[in-house]
Amino acid sequence: MKHELEIEFKNMLTAEEFARFTRAFAVRDEEWDVQQNYYFDTPDFQLKQQKSALRIRFKNGTYTLTLKQPYEDGLLETHEPLTNETATALISGATSLQGDMANILQSLHIDPTAIVCFGALTTRRVERPYQNGTLVLDYSEYMNVADYEIEYEASDRAEGEKTFTHLLESLHIPKRKTKNKIERFYEAKYGTERSL
Repeated sequence: MKHELEIEFKNMLTAEEFARFTRAFAVRDEEWDVQQNYYFDTPDFQLKQQKSALRIRFKNGTYTLTLKQPYEDGLLETHEPLTNETATALISGATSLQGDMANILQSLHIDPTAIVCFGALTTRRVERPYQNGTLVLDYSEYMNVADYEIEYEASDRAEGEKTFTHLLESLHIPKRKTKNKIERFYEAKYGTERSL
């Protein structure tokens, strides 16, 4: 299991703004990676109530289970690699979480056997090093919705926010309050009354 602190800034984009970013950063078609996120929670959304999220990501032929929890200036991410068999069994509901991740959920007073998969979101992503951080362009599809997003991952909140704001201003893109992917997924699936 691996832990990391994630400090990121997000902004939703229009299709035209997204195209502007891809031109400004000379993104080529062959650079896009495709990843599939499968989102999990209890039927009564106990993880969401704790501002946490659990997903399995399939990327480059491998599955990774990730728990995101609020932590200081960002999110604490706990990652666990999964075999194809374990990942597909968790997604289909044929098995429940075991081991270290199950223990973490129990420490949050969440029964790991109550965790179910709510659905999937597919993202086309390109990443670029940018100003001591990582710039991420995402095009996501889920529940008959398509959206465009820019993210900036930084190691320092104040410096990252300054860099991200300057980047948006330089491309004449308004700052928008942006929910994370799992929130947008749940809104599309259930409506705004169940969003975080």
